Amino acid sequence: MKVIEHIKKAKNTSLFSFEILPPLKGQSIQSTFDHIDPLMDFAPPFIDVTYHREEYIYKEQPGGLLQKKIVRKRPGTVGICAAIQNRYRVDAIPHILCGGFTKEDTENFLIDLNFLEIDNVLALRGDAVKNEIYFNPEKEGHHYAKELVNQIVGMNAGEYLDEDLKNNCSTDFCIGVAGYPEKHMEAPSLMQDIQQLKKKIAAGASYVVTQMFFDNQKYFQFVEQCREEGINVPIIPGLKPLASQRQLSVLPHRFHVDLPDELTQEVLKCKSKAAIREVGVEWCIKQSKELIQYGAPVLHYYSMGKSDNIQKIASAVF
Repeated sequence: MKVIEHIKKAKNTSLFSFEILPPLKGQSIQSTFDHIDPLMDFAPPFIDVTYHREEYIYKEQPGGLLQKKIVRKRPGTVGICAAIQNRYRVDAIPHILCGGFTKEDTENFLIDLNFLEIDNVLALRGDAVKNEIYFNPEKEGHHYAKELVNQIVGMNAGEYLDEDLKNNCSTDFCIGVAGYPEKHMEAPSLMQDIQQLKKKIAAGASYVVTQMFFDNQKYFQFVEQCREEGINVPIIPGLKPLASQRQLSVLPHRFHVDLPDELTQEVLKCKSKAAIREVGVEWCIKQSKELIQYGAPVLHYYSMGKSDNIQKIASAVF
């Protein structure tokens, strides 16, 4: 079932969903199931599965020369999605990126998803690889998420890269895209970022999932500005419970989000990691309840490979 159909079926009741990471290369899928199992009590209609593009490492060779090597530390997004749908009978939503994909790679990826009867995708540009300052697309790839949305919409209309193909099978993907309540780090302003989001919706995206935020007013203002600009699709808030003191600096640096002073001060008072996790849980519970009162269609939690804190939050909220 498509995400927008789940939302419509819920009849203004906020749904619970979450995002998982594929296991690291060499690990068993059981680690993923162990993470998902405790959260199934809260009846998620869908589960997102991230995609992780290639990384480059340099290995020193005899004589001191460096050899560039491509590694994939978290393969398996498509396989994990298939396993989730088979085991739990809920929709799995794979992330699909511009980064690391040619248009041909994208088409083949979508064909596999279609064969598996996966109905939803989250279309993202993706970040630059670690050794690059700015995002660089593949030579025959997409520069922007809007272009990726265009290709998916084209396949929904039976359009493939090989124009000589006849009697093409049309796909039927529901497309989600990312939104940034505090703007994308590369956007000159929030309003300009919303204009880019508007283009992704106009291209054919059906819903938005936001970057994490810790101040609900950021989300409320973002939704209001989007509505004023004619963006009327569901806007799903993305939430992450703070889990360590280190995240006070990591999250603003990596994700370009602000942390409220009240939350920061509470974390700094803590004397143990367990106490910090409890502060993060309580703050996220407070956020979640307020978002439900506001009428958020879905509360989407970034689990980052841990389910215990998400389980505590969901137990208090759903």
